Parts: sequence; C-alpha cells; structure tokens
Amino acid sequence: VPVFLFVAAPYIRRYVAGGRCKSTARLEGKVVVITGANTGIGKETARDLAQRGKVIIACRDIAKAEAAASEIRAETGNQQVIVKKLDLADTKSIREFAERFLAEEKELHILINNAGVMLCPYSKTVDGFEMHLGVNHLGHFLLTFLLLERLKQSAPARIVNVSSLAHHGGRMRFHDLQGEKSYNRGLAYCHSKLANVLFTRELARRLQGNCVTANALHPGSVSSELVRHSFVMTWLWKIFSFFLKTPCEGAQTSIYCAVAEELESVTGQYFSDCQPAYVSPRGRDDETAKKLWSVSCELLGIQWD
Repeated sequence: VPVFLFVAAPYIRRYVAGGRCKSTARLEGKVVVITGANTGIGKETARDLAQRGKVIIACRDIAKAEAAASEIRAETGNQQVIVKKLDLADTKSIREFAERFLAEEKELHILINNAGVMLCPYSKTVDGFEMHLGVNHLGHFLLTFLLLERLKQSAPARIVNVSSLAHHGGRMRFHDLQGEKSYNRGLAYCHSKLANVLFTRELARRLQGNCVTANALHPGSVSSELVRHSFVMTWLWKIFSFFLKTPCEGAQTSIYCAVAEELESVTGQYFSDCQPAYVSPRGRDDETAKKLWSVSCELLGIQWD
C-alpha cells in the first residue's frame, strides 16, 4: 500500500487540485473589490488579480489585511493593492465602506463576495442577525445593493458570489431564519450557502440587460482557516490535508468567474472547478429566491426593486 500511495500521490494531488483558470485577461484600468481577502482563497484570488489590475481588499482585520496586501504588492510589483475596512457583521461598517468607496473610486468592474464564516457557535451580528446568515448572506446582499449603481455605470461588470457544495444541505427556514428555535452550526452554514445561490439566481434575473453578470461558485474543499471554530474539523483538515485543495487551487474558480473571456455574458450560473456544476433543486427554486430577496430587504430595511 505505501508503494502504491507513493506512485499514485502525484495523480491524487492532480485530481484534488481540480480545474485551473487559464485566462490571461488583463485588468488594466479596471477595479476589483474582494471581501475577506486577507487569508485563504480570498488572498490567493487577490494575489492573482493583482497581477492583472487594481485590487481593493475589504476586510475586518486591517492589520492582517495590510500584511497580506504588502506581501502581494512586493510579489506582483503592483502598488494598486489597497486595503479598506469592512466588517460584514455590522451594517454600519458596510455602509461606511460603500460610502468611502463611492467617494474615492469612480468605477467598479468586479465585485467578489468571498468572505465567510463557518461552524460558529450560536452568535449574532451587531444588528442581531444569526452570524452565518448575517455575514455570509445579508452582509454581502447589502454590500452588493450599495455598490450596484457603480457596477452598472462601469459595465460590462461582474459579481462573483463564493458559495459552496454545502448548499445541497441547506434549506430556507423562513419560520426560523435566525435559528432561535433550533440551531445547528453545520446546518446554519449550509443554509447560508444556499442563500448565496438563491441570491445569485434572483440578482442575475433582475440584472438582465444591464451588462452586469452574477455567478456563484464552489471553491472545493480547501485547507484554510474557515474551520477554525470547530476543533474536530481543524483536526480532520490536518489529517486529510493531502486530499484538500491548497488556497491557491481553491481560488481558481473565483478567478475564472472574475476574468474568463468566455463568461462575459454568462449569468445566473453556478461553477465548480472552472466549469458549470450541478445546483440542488432548492437552489433552483425561483419562488424561494424571490421570497428570500424580499425577506432580506425587510431585515436590512432597504428597498431594492
């Protein structure tokens, strides 16, 4: 068995690595915003896109984000890697970020809603939303709403939502959206990832004819800090790291959705390994998508028609 594993190892690694973004598209004169890009796949997405154009890293932890940005600047020679404060667990912070961004940047061509939390013990955001729903869905929903006009003005533009295969295990429990009646942190994560898929679907429908596309993706099972809230998952991730994607491999589909020329007019789709992937029946339910949209607007106190 050890000999077999030794021989098979490169092939297993190649299989685990999955698809790669082969596009060499440049982004000169274009502006990219990536949330949560101070670590993991977000940082690797920023690293790649910084070789192509201007990248704004939007993060809660400014010190960590500045360290990531200076590393990327040094490596790519691109000084246009900028850090801005954004806490997706606080709608005030999201509004302040958007206000500053709109005052300082006249264009926005690519918005990558990458940041996320996973397996958190029950907790709430500043505004009282359950943490997974609040950060993974509502935070990005509000951010996209606030930046949408700038995306439309800069068209052709793209919105990329990082979801997960975990959306297959999710359902929209409108009777208990905040998990106050029953809470399971694994399921809460799944529900929020389904929300990402449904949001993408309805957003794409509403943006038809605007030259702004919206697509979602599954990055793969990636060795990252996302499992930090679970001792068991952290332990398993260490043991099976050989069978997990590196953050660089996990970033490939995000990069693909952001720059691939062949996706210029593709919208409302879900990708994995740089190709279209299967969406769960719940993720294809237009009525649920519309209901989630109106409930999200209600919770955030916004009107988005």
